[in-house]
Amino acid sequence: MALRLVADFELGKDVLPWLRAERSASEARGVGSGGADVVENDYESLRVLNIERNGNIIYTYKDDKGNVVFGLYDCQTRQNELLYAFEKDLEVFSCSVNSERTLLAASLIQSTKEGKRNELQPGSKCLTLLVEIHPVNNVKVLKAVDSYIWVQVIKNSGHLQRDRIAENFVWAQWDMSEQRLYYIDLKKSKSILKCIQFYADESYNLMFEVPLDISLSNSGFKLVNFGCDYQDQEKLSKHLSLCVFTNHAGSLCVCYSPKCAAWEQITYSVFYIHKGYSKTFTTSLKNVGSHMTKGITFLNLDYYVGVYLPGHFFHLLNVQHPDLICHNLFLTGNNEMIDMLPHSPLQSLSGSLVLDYCSGKLYRAMLSQSSLLQLLQKTRLDCEKMATLHCALSCGHGAQLLEGQIIQWISENVSACHSFDLIQEFIIASSYWSVYSETSNVDKLLPHSSVLTWNTEIPGITLVTEDTALPLMKVHSFKGYWETLNSNLENVKYAKPHFHYNNSVVRREWHNLISEEKTGKRRSTAYVRNILDNAIKVISNLEARNLEPRLTPLLQEEDSHQRLLMGLMVSELRDHFLRHLQGVEKKKIEQMVLDYISKLLDLICHILEASWRKHNLHSWVFHFNSRGSAAEFAVFHIMTRILEATNSLFLPLPPGFHTLHTILGVHCLPLHNLLHCIDSGVLLLTETAVTRLMKDLDNTEKNEKLKFSIIVRLPPLIGQKICRLWDHPMSSNIISRNHVMQLLQNYKKRPYILLNNMTMWMQNL
Repeated sequence: MALRLVADFELGKDVLPWLRAERSASEARGVGSGGADVVENDYESLRVLNIERNGNIIYTYKDDKGNVVFGLYDCQTRQNELLYAFEKDLEVFSCSVNSERTLLAASLIQSTKEGKRNELQPGSKCLTLLVEIHPVNNVKVLKAVDSYIWVQVIKNSGHLQRDRIAENFVWAQWDMSEQRLYYIDLKKSKSILKCIQFYADESYNLMFEVPLDISLSNSGFKLVNFGCDYQDQEKLSKHLSLCVFTNHAGSLCVCYSPKCAAWEQITYSVFYIHKGYSKTFTTSLKNVGSHMTKGITFLNLDYYVGVYLPGHFFHLLNVQHPDLICHNLFLTGNNEMIDMLPHSPLQSLSGSLVLDYCSGKLYRAMLSQSSLLQLLQKTRLDCEKMATLHCALSCGHGAQLLEGQIIQWISENVSACHSFDLIQEFIIASSYWSVYSETSNVDKLLPHSSVLTWNTEIPGITLVTEDTALPLMKVHSFKGYWETLNSNLENVKYAKPHFHYNNSVVRREWHNLISEEKTGKRRSTAYVRNILDNAIKVISNLEARNLEPRLTPLLQEEDSHQRLLMGLMVSELRDHFLRHLQGVEKKKIEQMVLDYISKLLDLICHILEASWRKHNLHSWVFHFNSRGSAAEFAVFHIMTRILEATNSLFLPLPPGFHTLHTILGVHCLPLHNLLHCIDSGVLLLTETAVTRLMKDLDNTEKNEKLKFSIIVRLPPLIGQKICRLWDHPMSSNIISRNHVMQLLQNYKKRPYILLNNMTMWMQNL
């Protein structure tokens, strides 16, 4: 499955064996009933109560006398500890303990099975207690109300604030890891989402409020992540689902699925608050039974939101780049990978944790690189290939093994996609993720995809996009996540375009420099030297990435044209970053630029090397004495596809690429096809390639025709140098004609000097 659930904790494996061992030890000591004196039938009461901010898990069970026992599982030491026991038959709804494990807070009610009243606080339905469990067993009643209460133990238990921060709300969600409270209240039948941020010093701020186009007026009251609320399965499936997800990149998503009266068709929405719009998805369900007991689960997967309906579909929604539907992965029940996920209701917690209440299992949700790679290899739809490629790269940026496997697949399936260029998409996306973590604004400055529009529908799902209101921020000074979110909102609010880098300026300047070179007029030497120095830095950075020798003969020649392109891209991208990355050190920006361009070139080298290795060209050397093999033709084909991918984006190629490409072309193509490729710009004649051709080939009639056809297509300056390497009357004729032409051109300027030169030339004949 594209989603991997790794079990971090399981009551049956991590707690139950310990309880049994404690019971056996207690019986061996002849101790009577105690905290661990549990009979087998009472194990059914064992359940998770809370996952603390530090990851520790608090659970509860009832012993053979009906007493409520609290235990703690330490996620670091993997050890269990009994915290406290109430010698009363109580129902517990929430529990928390401080880091020193001296104070325990619990929210509970007394069982009414026998019609007994609450002896701890007569007249109240629910109690919140603060218990001093070490060193003195002292119980303090914090609150006595008629509703369930969620608790978190604070540092200063001697001073308990009694501020009323929110009231009359219909929905609330607690974010344990970030200490945020999200809640919705109704104003004139409008749903207003608000957020309160709590700080370590016990202060708090209302951060924002934003209207949502959802109806909660008759949905009933619901709490999310406020402890374990065991609703029966039928109610759970028909209740609305609503949750808020954030990530460190400044995203703010509200996921919503309304109450469902019939299961033939299901609708759910994601409000991308940080982008200023929402997307509503509708899909039809097949093979729906008469009694559907499972509802939608939303999962926070960092750069993605997962939407899961057991047995029917799994939808991965790209949070960072939600514009194009092709960057989302939609898998239906027909996909065998769907069945690998649990079919019980799941609750998404902070930090990509997922709790299965029924089994008592706590999972860590993550995208599975191996499963995504398998899906990439098996799927036939271009939209799924696109989405899977981006999912794999987002969860595995920096993972060379995954990248190598993708490259191997691309080298073997270079023509697998028809809607987009697979090589181009991989190069752009992988290079983007290689520097993404360097600064929070990279996604606004670098392209993450080569595809700008996608008009093809995704099978099995329909989509409606609507603009939404932006949050009204209630504070004026931001730090951390809130600073990043506010930056995203500012871009939307003031309609700032994405300053995605492109090589249009580089293209124009490069063509100017090449034109100047052909005419012999070039601007200051210092300017050109600075550009070439940039290229030297890129190649040094690239070689530092790979200490092992390369299989292909690349990066072994000057190739001044590619070095100019490389150096120009360094200058332009550096200026681009300096304009828009305020406050980032110049040295860091310089390194980001070198890393990004080095990554582009490195990926091209690796794609070519994968094909090189596959076709066993390890010992292949430059030569023209034999016809090309099928293996060489295959490598020539993939080099042509690489060239197509880079040309449209005007990306640099590793020095030596054009030389190798031309030599393979001479090997593999008939003369007329070869010349057509040269004339159409597919093959670029480099001085290195033509020099070797002139030296290696003898002067047979066939080779003479080839050499002459090559020479007449060379730029004048290179052509004059190459002719001197070919000892042939045809070459001498070309040299003589060029010399006379030059003399005639100079005649208009200096006729007397020309006459003397002509006299000397004729005397030498």
